[in-house]
Amino acid sequence: MAELNAGDSKLVQYLNEAYGKEKELETALQAHIGMTTRPPYRKRLRQHLTETKRHARGLERRVKQLGGTPQTVPIEGLDPLAKGAGAAVGIAGRAVAAARGPLHALRGTGEQEKMLKNAKSEYADEHEEIATYTAIETLAEAVGDSETAKLARAIRREEQSMASFLERQIPALTRAVVQAEIPPAQRRAGRKRRARAGVRSRVTATPRRSAGSRAKAGARAGTSAHTGAASRRGVGARTTPAGASRRKASRPAATA
Repeated sequence: MAELNAGDSKLVQYLNEAYGKEKELETALQAHIGMTTRPPYRKRLRQHLTETKRHARGLERRVKQLGGTPQTVPIEGLDPLAKGAGAAVGIAGRAVAAARGPLHALRGTGEQEKMLKNAKSEYADEHEEIATYTAIETLAEAVGDSETAKLARAIRREEQSMASFLERQIPALTRAVVQAEIPPAQRRAGRKRRARAGVRSRVTATPRRSAGSRAKAGARAGTSAHTGAASRRGVGARTTPAGASRRKASRPAATA
């Protein structure tokens, strides 16, 4: 087999990194599907598992076309020491992939919590893959490999679509955890009800004026009214003589 040039060697390295991640996620997704009880979420995971297997086949095929060997770690183009280290990492990576699914079955305290933790892991994985395929696309364009760039772009778009789905799913799963594990009195609606009840109790507890207080208030009001009327009568009395004087002055004098 002809030795790869620097550009193709780097592409094979990046493609193998992506290939290893896809194979790892196949195992994890199969485990997550078995743990998922929400029909729309389960359906989308099954769809993405199909996509993930297709991605792995496409990457494997492209690595071979470039003259490399599909590996779950980047081995092509490395020096012998790095190859040995890469092979060791590859064995560990395959062991992690095999164990990851069963370990995920133990996460969380309840069914909803397990699904939420799985969704968060999937969301992180999708963004790692988006970064990987962005790098592959950019590298492929830089070395003039339009075929690899096209493959990376197509896969990246499917990873972005899955990430968007998970971004919407995580709040819904979190609310399901709240419903399943948080007592109603401790939820937001419960706090609002308690606040309204407190306001009503304070209004009810406001002291009402006694009958004696109301009588005293009425007496004060009556006294004020009486005083006002007397004042008006006093003013009228004081103005009467002046009015009479004016009337006398206006009468014609008697003829002698």
